Amino acid sequence: MTYYFSKTKNVSFDEAIEKVKDELKKEGFGILTEIDVKETLKKKLDVDFRKYRILGACNPPFAYKALQAEVKIGTMLPCNVIVQEISEGVIEIAAIDPVASMQAVGNPQLAEIANQIRAKLRKAVERS
Repeated sequence: MTYYFSKTKNVSFDEAIEKVKDELKKEGFGILTEIDVKETLKKKLDVDFRKYRILGACNPPFAYKALQAEVKIGTMLPCNVIVQEISEGVIEIAAIDPVASMQAVGNPQLAEIANQIRAKLRKAVERS
């Protein structure tokens, strides 16, 4: 089982960021964190890296259900979505597969929640 799902698009990096945020919002996700990896690596290590952003997406009702089902599941939250520039004008959008990441927990109640979140994340990525 792969631990993510993805899609590539021929758009600008900024367009891809805005589109994925819009699609995540339609599925009930907010963005809790946004990490600009390119900027961070330049500042901390003085290295050049491609455009790469990590979005920490959270769907509050499902996060609440997950926390009720498994008290330490917060160690796996929020769901990360990445947007990276593969080459000029070619952008990849990828999201964690929560089913794959939470499979090790072995909680059937959590597995059902992960399946529902997977469907929402997959829709957002596909429509981005």
